[in-house]
Amino acid sequence: MEIKRETLDPSDFRVRQLQARDMLRGDLQGEELEKFVEQSVMTTTVEKAVAWSQGNSIYPMTFGLACCAIEMMSIVAARVDIARFGWEAFRASPRQADLLILSGRVSVKMAPVIRRIYDQMLEPKWAISMGACCSSMGVFNNYALVPSDKFMPIDVHVPGCPPPARRLARALRRGRHRGGADA
Repeated sequence: MEIKRETLDPSDFRVRQLQARDMLRGDLQGEELEKFVEQSVMTTTVEKAVAWSQGNSIYPMTFGLACCAIEMMSIVAARVDIARFGWEAFRASPRQADLLILSGRVSVKMAPVIRRIYDQMLEPKWAISMGACCSSMGVFNNYALVPSDKFMPIDVHVPGCPPPARRLARALRRGRHRGGADA
């Protein structure tokens, strides 16, 4: 499916409004009606529509473990506002989520629990490692912590201690394509 963005001048928009009104009234007939329908109707296959919707929807599951969780919670606030992309519905169940945001330090005891939750998530799934502690154990580099990419696949690493909410939002926009580039 290909989506084209075209700039419209106001007069063209008004013409389309009038054509839609005429079509609803039944005033458009013949070649004018066919041209209007050709411009207004999009056809595709079910497989392409499902792939498009999966590629453009994000249902994040939160797993806040430390101070990075506060920054993760603030991405739904007014300053960053991921609701404009339709991503604000954080899920509490792994069976309803396709993105796992790990924010904070991960202990050795917590790693198997997180991995089990990741395994229960929907396909296609991806994960974001948020903060220095989660990615490389940060300032708490000791025997009790483990980096997140040692026990599960991480697609996007968000650096910082703690990283600002806008950096996580940028990682969501980049990682949405399932490319796995670092933020």
